[in-house]
Amino acid sequence: MTELKKDERLEPLGKDMRIVVSDSHTFGTDAILLASFASIKRKDVACDMGTGCGIIPLIWCKGETKSVTAVDIQEKACNQLSESLSLNGIDDRITVVNADLRDLKGKLPYGTFDLVTMNPPYKPVGTGIESLSEADKIARHETMCTIDDAVSAAAKLLKFGGRFCMCHRPERLCDIIVSMRQGGIEVKRIRFVVEKEDKAPWLVLVEGKRGSKSHVTIEKQLVMKDKDGNNTEEYRSMFGDYMDGHQ
Repeated sequence: MTELKKDERLEPLGKDMRIVVSDSHTFGTDAILLASFASIKRKDVACDMGTGCGIIPLIWCKGETKSVTAVDIQEKACNQLSESLSLNGIDDRITVVNADLRDLKGKLPYGTFDLVTMNPPYKPVGTGIESLSEADKIARHETMCTIDDAVSAAAKLLKFGGRFCMCHRPERLCDIIVSMRQGGIEVKRIRFVVEKEDKAPWLVLVEGKRGSKSHVTIEKQLVMKDKDGNNTEEYRSMFGDYMDGHQ
């Protein structure tokens, strides 16, 4: 049995998997929606950058995947994910790499990944109330990773035609599109997420392809709750059996 650190606790990911979370490294709805939006295929060689507690790779490993690499700059996040892998007996299915995505040369093989994902920091430096802890600052503010940094790293890791999926705040969509195009990744799919039909989007999911031609599909928005405040069927389906214990 994995011995948890003082600030760590276990969170069930449905019936057959648990994840180690902490005050410094936990996960939110946006990461789960990104894992679903990325639609990993069984044969995909995939990489999740800025993985944190590793929620996206762990969700992928609930199904069949060929190869998953999880990258994070924070050693504690990597150790925490390694604890989750040991706890679930899947140490051989996810490779954990403690590295700065701005300096991946020699640490990950360039041009070999079919899919790269990232749930990046949302707040530019100097905006909003800065988080108190260093871990929070790295996760929430662009102190260690900007949109351009994420796109540049993804472009190096992806095969030609490989996919890069990320989530962000809708107000940063223009920055994402410009950055991807400049990095040789063309935006192919965009999907907005709303809490209810009459609400403005709070999240945007974006997929780009390395070396692809210009053509983008705006998908039907994802509605989380119906008019009565109940989770919609599509929203529930993205959580699988995790939702059953979190009403």
